[in-house]
Order: sequence, then structure tokens, then C-alpha cells
Amino acid sequence: MTESAGMHALFFETFGGPEVLRYGPVPRPELLPGTVLMRVKSIGLNYADIYRRYGNYHLVGEPPYILGYEAAGEILAVAPDVTHLHVGQRIACADVPHSNAEVMRVPVEHVIPLPDDIAFDQAAALLLQGLTAQYLTADSYPVGPGTVALVHAVAGGVGQLLTQFIKARGGQVIGLTSSPAKREQALAAGADAVFLYQDAWEAAVRDYCGAAGGVEVVYESVGSTLAQSLAVTRVRGTVVFFGMAGGDPAPVDPRQLMDRSLTLTGGDLWNYLTSRAEREQRAAALFELVRGGQLQAVVTAAFPLSEGPAAHRLLESRQSTGKILLHP
Repeated sequence: MTESAGMHALFFETFGGPEVLRYGPVPRPELLPGTVLMRVKSIGLNYADIYRRYGNYHLVGEPPYILGYEAAGEILAVAPDVTHLHVGQRIACADVPHSNAEVMRVPVEHVIPLPDDIAFDQAAALLLQGLTAQYLTADSYPVGPGTVALVHAVAGGVGQLLTQFIKARGGQVIGLTSSPAKREQALAAGADAVFLYQDAWEAAVRDYCGAAGGVEVVYESVGSTLAQSLAVTRVRGTVVFFGMAGGDPAPVDPRQLMDRSLTLTGGDLWNYLTSRAEREQRAAALFELVRGGQLQAVVTAAFPLSEGPAAHRLLESRQSTGKILLHP
């Protein structure tokens, strides 16, 4: 295949449900200065891809829009000004657009070298959500021995990785999920206790915490449950808001924070992956936990890229636990 040849990708031209996705030929990206071309081997599907498909996120350029930000593969071509990378090298990325394709262009600042003992599927399943769990537990709120944390959507991809990070740091995990089957999945991932959203979970969390009056930190990814998360946080506790999979949160009265000296903070991975050194250091720490057996991504399902609409339907159904992968 020549550099100017085409390739196949998963794309959409109008916003909407999974039915707007198309798999077909598109122009292959051009090799630009300061970039490499990666032959994609494995792609991580994330809920942000669904937000983009619906038009909730700003997209640069004109359709067709190729989804995806997370992938692993091998270098196919290297720009002449790039000297520290080579053709055939195993790499990955967590924050580069257009990963839902056979070939993608990756700026060298965003390249994450992939060690030989980390498989392509491992990297695609771990990087974006694992780096998210990493900054949430190390930067947004430093978890330590004895920290009692409440994790929303605990059986999901980020939820299970958050659980493992908290446990690796010596903390306790109270999880929230939507079904008995997901509760068992979360307990298997290491959660200490798991309550169901349809039950009286606020009272259950407070009862579990006893005299402490609530949890030290809540990892809030649902959005619409923000007021309840604040209600189950102990005096001088923290709520980390990093997602709104269940809808926009209601406005927060600052007096509610003042009355119990609560902290409400936000988090976004893109504010932490700000340099090549930052990406490589954070990824290296992630891979070390994998080697030590403290971190493992659970892959729910893998689909051919051509069956992208089915993968999106599964993720949107809320029936999946763990990670969904796509393979070109």
C-alpha cells in the first residue's frame, strides 16, 4: 500500500445513534513533520465516542468524522525529523483523534512506547481509563491507607480500574452499580461493599461508614447524582466530578460546601497529559502495576471495526462491564 493509498475506517457524517456509523474507505492520513503513522492493531471504545457521535462534543474539521482517541499498534512510517522512533516499533496513544481506522497519524509528543510485555489489547483496554483512574487517585484526591472512597458506576471500565488503584494505595472502596450481576463483578474486582442505585443507597453508605458520617471522597461520574454524592460525604470530605454519564448535575449552592467544609473539584485527563514526558511517566507507572498484578483491565467484548455500530449499542445499553475493544 502506498502512502497516498486509502484505508478503511469507522466514521459518521451526521450526528445521531449507532445507525449513523459507517465502515468504508477514506483517505489515508498524510505523514507530517513531527508525526508517525501507526498501523492500528487494537482500539479502545469509550463513552466519549458516544458523546461525539451525538454531537455533544465539539469536533474539528468537516465530515466524515472518524471516532476514537485510544489505540495500540506498530509504527508504519516515521517523518524525517523524528529520530527517536523507528518503523516497526510497538506504540500506543490515549489522546489522539481518529483511532477508529486501519492507519492513524500520531504526533510524536503523544506517542507512548509500548513495552514488549504489554500486549496491544492490554494497552488499548488500559490506557485512557487507567490513566484516568491514576490521576483521580493520585492528583484529584491522593488516596492513602485507610481512605474510604465511594465509586460510582463501579462495575464499568473506569470504575473497576479505580477500585484497583484505591486498593493498591491501601484504601477501601464502596461501590454503586445498577444490578446484582454488576455488583458481583465489582466485588470480584476488589470492592469492599457494593450497593444498588435502585435501593436506598445514601442511607446504606452512611450506615456502612458509621460514626465517620460518610466517605472521605466520592468519585462522581454519573452527574445527575452529584447532590446525593455531596450528602454522603463526611465533614471536610471531597467530591471529584469527572463525568456525567447519567445526565447533567443540578447547580450546587456554595453554602452547602461551606456548611460542612466540603471540597468539590473537577477532573479531566487532558489536563494531565500535557507533555511527552508526562505521558511516558504516567504510562510507565501504569504498566508497572500491571506487571505487579495490581492492575488488570477486564475486556467485556471485542468487535471487528466493521461491526462498530454493534459495539456502540452494547456500550450504550449499560449492560457491559469493563472494556470494549475494536479490531481493524
